[in-house]
Amino acid sequence: MEREFPVFPPPPRSWWTLAVLLGLPIAMVAWQIATDPPANGADRTAQAVAALAVSAAIGLCVSGLRRRRVVLRDGVLVVAAAMFTRRVPVADLELERARVVDLEERTELRPSLKSFGMALPGFQAGGFLLRNRRRGFCLLTGGRRALWLPAARQDLLLSLQRPQELLDALRDMAPGRPPG
Repeated sequence: MEREFPVFPPPPRSWWTLAVLLGLPIAMVAWQIATDPPANGADRTAQAVAALAVSAAIGLCVSGLRRRRVVLRDGVLVVAAAMFTRRVPVADLELERARVVDLEERTELRPSLKSFGMALPGFQAGGFLLRNRRRGFCLLTGGRRALWLPAARQDLLLSLQRPQELLDALRDMAPGRPPG
């Protein structure tokens, strides 16, 4: 059985930041191609490789912002965030401590250093070191509220449209608890 929980989309400032960051290399490659026609085949190949590299970077970043999914499947919570995926068995979560939190108040849970993730203003996905020095896997899309799911190895922070719904579903699946 599979159940999906909707994630808030990233705010417009994430998309605008991405457009600005990627616009510069696009403009540089276009300018170089327009103002410096290739003299030989090697120059033409270098220009084609540069254009392909910029196109691949654009595709990867755009798909990263679009890939946001939280699914509860067969006793495993699967979080797909940008190019990263984390699978956590429900039994590994410390559900008695889990809460819907306001990250403006609980600043110790906010991501501080990116270890293996993607970060733009209003969007954080992947592995981060939290301010409380614990490792965290984040799918945060700019809101203040997030579902905090502590676990032994790595906490989860998720920006869900209905965070309490996932928390209730996880608690219903917890080992040793009768289905309710």
